[in-house]
Amino acid sequence: MRTLVLSVVWTFVTACSSPAPFPSGRLVDLTHAFDEQTVYWPTSPGFEIETLSEGLTERGYFYLSKRFSTAEHGGTHIDAPIHFFEGRNTVDEIDLAQLIGPGVVVDVSGPCDDDRDYRVGVEDFRAWEKEHGPMPHGTIVLLRTGFGQYWPDRARYMGTAERGADAVGDLHFPGLHHEAVPWLREERGIRAIGLDTPSIDHGPSQDFPTHVALFEHNVPVFENVANLDELPATGFSVIALPMKIRGGSGGPLRIVAIVE
Repeated sequence: MRTLVLSVVWTFVTACSSPAPFPSGRLVDLTHAFDEQTVYWPTSPGFEIETLSEGLTERGYFYLSKRFSTAEHGGTHIDAPIHFFEGRNTVDEIDLAQLIGPGVVVDVSGPCDDDRDYRVGVEDFRAWEKEHGPMPHGTIVLLRTGFGQYWPDRARYMGTAERGADAVGDLHFPGLHHEAVPWLREERGIRAIGLDTPSIDHGPSQDFPTHVALFEHNVPVFENVANLDELPATGFSVIALPMKIRGGSGGPLRIVAIVE
């Protein structure tokens, strides 16, 4: 009896001490590094970093310390639903289950190349499904407009390199049509959606209906996503973890894909 008990205990201990299996596959970094070239909205301050200490200390070891300043919405970042809908989730309230899951890439670079202000619609998703099959329920959808290739050239990426309120009227880049949101949410139950442009609404938008339509239902958005050309249409998982800012409307995002 004692031998049996010891065997059970040892089995339990070894099971608990063994490392949990990590999803196998190729890792793809979907995040632009933050630096002085990082693209921000024309009315937002950019990324600033300052060296506080660098060099050998009196005790003989090397020490480097910096501090940075950034707006919530710039570079590769998350838009929390509270950003455009009162009473919805802040960054720290978003369920982790919405930020980790199977992903798909919908390549709309063709029509976006012809029209800088293209808005991705239901017909684009249906064309994708005709080729790849129905989008699984609970997917993280990534829209590849092709504009990621222009980063960090503000003029080519956003439509203007100017800054300030007057420059907002010169923004031109693709986005998601708000009329596609009910289909994505109700028919496909997406967890989150992201794209390789500065905003889920296309550049000329003035009232941001796509943000509102998504955020009313607490669907988070990833903007300025990088390297979507390195992903297949299907067969990968997404891990998108933002800085956990209490009460935040958005924040810097480290997003990666694991390709099976």
